[in-house]
Amino acid sequence: QVQLVESGGGLVQAGGSLRLSCVVSGGTFSFYAMGWFRQAPGKERDFVATISLNANTVYADSVKGRFTISRNNAKNTVYLQMNSLNPEDTAIYYCASRFIGASERSYEYEYWGQGTQVTVSS
Repeated sequence: QVQLVESGGGLVQAGGSLRLSCVVSGGTFSFYAMGWFRQAPGKERDFVATISLNANTVYADSVKGRFTISRNNAKNTVYLQMNSLNPEDTAIYYCASRFIGASERSYEYEYWGQGTQVTVSS
């Protein structure tokens, strides 16, 4: 059973930074594309970023240039470095894994973490 555990969320002022981590266990991490999604109160879960097996990345337009997704296969971990945060980034952030292929579509991911809250104050 594949398990994903996020960490690193919290409260930060606008303009600040946070780094989220997601540790994957129970599977062969290097076979999984990874994605980050977020869900704000009353809204749908939105794509944030994805990273492929060979570390190709895709970002949502709303975070491009501010967020960076990366992976460390030796640590079974995917990261989301978030800079220049603004209140519109406030949401629960989820990581997800998908066997082999990266995707921007949440329904194509097989496993999900429990989420970590990110709150950006103005």
